[in-house]
Amino acid sequence: MANSSGDRQPKYQRIANALKSSVESGEYRPGDRLPGENDLMETYGVARMTARQALGVLQSEGIAEARKGAGVFVRDFRPLRRRGIQRLAQGHWGSGRSIWSADLASRSLVVDQVTVEAQGAPEHVAGVLGVKPGAEMCVRHRRFVLDGKPVLISTSYLPAGLVAGTAITREDTGPGGTYARLAEIGAKPVHFREEIRSRMPAAEEAARLELPAGTPVILICRTAFAEEGQPVEVNEMVLDAASYVLEYDFDA
Repeated sequence: MANSSGDRQPKYQRIANALKSSVESGEYRPGDRLPGENDLMETYGVARMTARQALGVLQSEGIAEARKGAGVFVRDFRPLRRRGIQRLAQGHWGSGRSIWSADLASRSLVVDQVTVEAQGAPEHVAGVLGVKPGAEMCVRHRRFVLDGKPVLISTSYLPAGLVAGTAITREDTGPGGTYARLAEIGAKPVHFREEIRSRMPAAEEAARLELPAGTPVILICRTAFAEEGQPVEVNEMVLDAASYVLEYDFDA
């Protein structure tokens, strides 16, 4: 009799599939420790490398994460719903609320790293903003930490001449954030465009977001436009893909 497709799989993959089934059935819940290499070796009669490869599959798929000296645990996936339309409504930031408050409910978000600097516009940003490459920009770098876990790093580019003398050039932009301050100087955003893609993180991104091995990132590039189509900001964001659900709710 011919072997089934499951029998033709490598042993480590069959073990990984069994572990995933146990996670999906609720036998192992978020935060639970999975069987270790020695446990898998004894249960399945396999070599240590095979057991290690099986656990590696779950880590590479974002199902589990290794904790140094403690073992491999089911990852606690409690996603943040990023409400792409509601968060950018003028009625939200225009009333002094952070655009982030549309996503958070009762959860705790902290911006733990903020730097603001003058920097020349990279070529791709200059093309969007309609300035020459190297033109002086006000560049805002931030890292956002949700419930104690870094989830997003953000870099905003704004023409230095446009925002000179405003709170946008300081770490704390005040109620309503950057968009409220732009409105105060006659450059109120009236239209936004977001481009979204995904890839594996660069080493620096993985370190700053404290990502387990195998976790991809979501890239969102948002351009804010004032009246008559004038671009006033480019914001490049790198999101931990395992921490987000992107939600867009709109009428037909």
